[in-house]
Amino acid sequence: MIRKLLTLTAVATLAACATPTPFEPANGQGYGFADQRIEENRYRISFRGNSLTTREQVETALLLRAAEVTLENGYDHFIVVSDDTEKTTETRVTDLGPRYGAFGYYGFGPFPYYVRGYPWGWGSDIDVRESQRYSAVAYIVLGKGPKPEGNVAAYDAAEVQKNLSGAVYRRSK
Repeated sequence: MIRKLLTLTAVATLAACATPTPFEPANGQGYGFADQRIEENRYRISFRGNSLTTREQVETALLLRAAEVTLENGYDHFIVVSDDTEKTTETRVTDLGPRYGAFGYYGFGPFPYYVRGYPWGWGSDIDVRESQRYSAVAYIVLGKGPKPEGNVAAYDAAEVQKNLSGAVYRRSK
């Protein structure tokens, strides 16, 4: 019984790791969205994605959250005053162990060959994995009424919410 429970927990944990960051408040590791009120109508909105979340997904989630904050506070549009998206690259190197000792050799006489790795000799096999994570931040000003015409940094919050709600990953319940 305990073994089944541990296996189920491990599978659930791995499944959670194998998806993009869901559109929800930041979790214990800081992945997800966060917003902070700076003044009456100014906010800082951020979204941090895991290594399976693309830059486009992070920026889409940021815009959607800005629209939600705007509507939740009784405003109609928001203007992005400043925004930035940062990419963090992480490289992990794992030593898989010595070729000779870990995988043995076959053959006779002075010409052995090895099962895995560079043939002929000692050394280690290594696994190199690189991953990227994106995080985005925007400072927005909330406004009432129609968005200012001609301002490319102004967004109609209801329209953004309508168009982007289906474009973000949400955890199934």
